[in-house]
Amino acid sequence: MSRRALATHLFTLLFLAAWSLAAWVSPAYQMPGPWAVLQGAWKFLTTPELLLQLGASLYHVAAAIVLSFILGCVLALIPYYFPVARIAIHRRFGAFLGSFPGVGWALLAGMWFGINSISVIFAISAVLLPFALVNLNSGLNNLDAELMEMGQSFTRHTARKLRLVILPLLYPYLFATLRLMFGVAWKVTLAAELFGGNSGLGYLINLARQDYDTVTIFVIIFFIIVFVYCAERFFFKPIQARFDAYAKI
Repeated sequence: MSRRALATHLFTLLFLAAWSLAAWVSPAYQMPGPWAVLQGAWKFLTTPELLLQLGASLYHVAAAIVLSFILGCVLALIPYYFPVARIAIHRRFGAFLGSFPGVGWALLAGMWFGINSISVIFAISAVLLPFALVNLNSGLNNLDAELMEMGQSFTRHTARKLRLVILPLLYPYLFATLRLMFGVAWKVTLAAELFGGNSGLGYLINLARQDYDTVTIFVIIFFIIVFVYCAERFFFKPIQARFDAYAKI
C-alpha cells in the first residue's frame, strides 16, 4: 500500500472516530452517529417514496443544466457574431446574473411560479447561467486563429463553419462548463427545493428540519456527496483525460 493510500485511509478512520465521539457527547437530535446514518441510508434505499424524491432532484438538476447550458450557448454566440451586443450581454446582463444571490432566485421563483418544480428549475438555471456564459465566452475568445482562418478559406457559410470548425474547437470548454455546472447545481438544488419546491431532497430536508430528524438530513447529504464523487470519478475524469490526451497531440 502506498503512503498516499495509507494517509487517505488513516484520515477516513480519524474522521469516523471524531464523528463517533461528537455523536457520543451530543444529543441524538443534534449529531447522529455513523451507524445511525448507515441505517437511515438503508431505509432510504428501500423506501420507494423516498427514492422518488431522489429522482425528483435528479430531474431538477438535469433540466436546469440543459436549460442553462442552451441559453448560455445562445447568449455567448450573440456577441460573437454581433459585437455590438457584447457590452449589454457580458458587462450588464452577465454581471447582473453573476452577482444575484441564489437564495434570492429561489424566493422570487416561489413567488412568481408557486411551490413546484418550475420554480426549482428556474432558480437553479438562473444560478448556473452565468457560469455557462463566462466559460463559453472564454472559449470563443481563445479560438485558434489559424484554424479559424483555414475554415474561412474552405467555406463562408456561417452555420457550416459553426458546426464544423467552431463547435469542435469548443468541445473542451463545453465539457468544462457542464462539469462545473453539475457540481454547482447540487449546491443550489437543495436551497431551491427547500424554499420553492414540493418535491426533491431539499423538500425532504425541510420536512426533516421541522421534525428535528437530523438522521434524514445527514443521509441526504451523504447521498449527494457519494453521487457527486462517483460522477466526478467515473464519468467526468475519464472524459477529461481523453481531452487532455487529445490536446497533447
